[in-house]
Amino acid sequence: MAKNFKDLTAQELLALAIQAEEEDGRVYADLAARVSQDYPATAKTLLAMHEEESGHRHRLLDLYREHFGEHIPLIRRQDVKGFLARKPIWMNKILTVAMIRQEVESMENESRNFYRAAISQTTDAAVRQLLGDLAAEEDKHYQLAEEMDAKQKNSGALQTEDDTAKRRFILQIVQPGLAGLMDGSVSTLAPVFAAAFATRNSWDAFLVGMAASIGAGISMGFAEAMSDDGVLSGRGRPLARGTVCGLMTTAGGIGHTLPFLIANFHYAMCLAVGIVVVELGVIAWIRHRYMDTPLLAAAFQVIVGGVLVFLVGILIGSA
Repeated sequence: MAKNFKDLTAQELLALAIQAEEEDGRVYADLAARVSQDYPATAKTLLAMHEEESGHRHRLLDLYREHFGEHIPLIRRQDVKGFLARKPIWMNKILTVAMIRQEVESMENESRNFYRAAISQTTDAAVRQLLGDLAAEEDKHYQLAEEMDAKQKNSGALQTEDDTAKRRFILQIVQPGLAGLMDGSVSTLAPVFAAAFATRNSWDAFLVGMAASIGAGISMGFAEAMSDDGVLSGRGRPLARGTVCGLMTTAGGIGHTLPFLIANFHYAMCLAVGIVVVELGVIAWIRHRYMDTPLLAAAFQVIVGGVLVFLVGILIGSA
């Protein structure tokens, strides 16, 4: 059972503060180590914060020993009501600078609020003074982070890190996802519409479309995962890329397959054609948004390819 914050003694408050400062310091150090290669300026800021947290912890330890001896009870954030549960950001496979800044802001706000609330929980003058000093220093700590952020912006380091994060996102998520969506949307057009025009039966077209979509998703997923290990190319973990590519391939094919659940063949065909147009438009927009391809050029390339495959399906199905 978690304990109410107002019921903590001075000893428990100090023990909790020590544990919190140690945890925050380790989080900053872990994040710095994680991003040091890709985002060196942010890693430098995180290491500075780690040193600040370490200094706070030592001061708390000295005061605790002076008042309560060597034994420190284990009291963690989750043992006290009112503390927000933190998500382990360091476990994220993709860690952006924006995510780190948001986490730092959340940690610093929580620390400031904790020290301010803890002051009213004890009458010991020395403890109150230290808690007040640490609350003031957490304010400075937050300002230090903002100043460092401003320096990074002025020096261009922040823009460089943002560009690196964007490239990583494109390599690891957008590219495999787009490849899958294009393959699923375009390559399944021929078998789906060939089956539709050959049989004039919505259910038969639906079965062929589902088989083609799922089969293409499995094939593309394995192909992407085995293409490279991501170490030299920076494309990330093969399993993640393969999963994204496979799912998007399946989704691209299923999109224009689902309309054939409609029993009326004419209505199903019209709706399927409309969905194909939307799919091709989405692919063109993604290429324009993330691949810096001119929108008209992207639309022309995608539409020409889609129309050719579509016509092949109709010609074969009508033969």
